[in-house]
Amino acid sequence: MHWLLLGLAVLFETIGTTALQASQQFTRAGPSAVVVVGYAISFYLLAIALKYIPVGVAYAIWSGLGICFIAIIGYLMFGQRLDLPAVAGIALIMTGILVINLFSGTATH
Repeated sequence: MHWLLLGLAVLFETIGTTALQASQQFTRAGPSAVVVVGYAISFYLLAIALKYIPVGVAYAIWSGLGICFIAIIGYLMFGQRLDLPAVAGIALIMTGILVINLFSGTATH
């Protein structure tokens, strides 16, 4: 259940960050409201997940997956291109998340 909560926290963080781009520096009310609500829900779910997952592991997964998802959304929705070093860096982030989940005794399974 705690991994589901963390996954939902990542989802709402991704929604909030996508809306942040769409808010055009908080000049559009609808997307600005989605930013605030998305981040509020995300932090609430992250806080609950922290009862069961060490903060370093949870935050690494939460932020790392958020970075990867936002990079994909930026490409698909906003036409933002990434150069090879950026793609390589994001691949390293994903590798780090996999290493934590597959091999770390710190991460609870």
